[in-house]
Amino acid sequence: MPVITFANTKGGAGKTTAVLLLATELARQGYRVTILDADPQHWISRWHEISGHVANISVIDFVTTASLPQHISENKQNTDYFIIDLPGARNPLLATAVGLSDHVLIPIQGCAMDARGGAQVLELLQYLADKAGIKIGHSVVLTRVNSMVTTRALQLVKALLNERHVPVLDTAIIERSAFRDIFDCGGTLHTMDPTRVSNLDKARENALCFAEEIIRKVPGRLPVAVRLANAMGRAA
Repeated sequence: MPVITFANTKGGAGKTTAVLLLATELARQGYRVTILDADPQHWISRWHEISGHVANISVIDFVTTASLPQHISENKQNTDYFIIDLPGARNPLLATAVGLSDHVLIPIQGCAMDARGGAQVLELLQYLADKAGIKIGHSVVLTRVNSMVTTRALQLVKALLNERHVPVLDTAIIERSAFRDIFDCGGTLHTMDPTRVSNLDKARENALCFAEEIIRKVPGRLPVAVRLANAMGRAA
């Protein structure tokens, strides 16, 4: 059960939105997801409260540096992916979460402050690699990208980061009204009314591409429904 941490020491980088998009899309594909909400704003927990039951998703609130390892240990038998939503600040929880992670995703909106917040996470990853020999997979995910931004412009940003040996996801998270509305409405992109939310089909496609790229980078166990079907097939 891979542990994926979303980290940027600057708030407002689109971190929590990216967490929710990945979690709900993984859950839709049958993976059991546990979100560890360590963000003091508790946006994920609030979303979960207004959503009611969402299949394959559990949310643990008020996660601390001390409780994080215990939460993972206690829930690993019924979880295919752990996703950690960290505070937008530099604190001891960052090092603990990164140290427990199989992959760290660094959301960057494209402004200088976002880049500096992301750089602090990258510095920690480099420190762990150099001083402790701990190499943790990581990627930058570009967030809140204007839908009118040209592919050429996006490729330029990616090229600049790649020159600095910073891996960047091919899928950027586009700025969509659906991604904002989901925190007010609850549920998922697939329970929203397409007659009331503009470009919902494109939002769904964006979330799907994002999740599929993460699955390729950080493969988890087969979804429980697939495992059960395989078991039944062997028994027959």
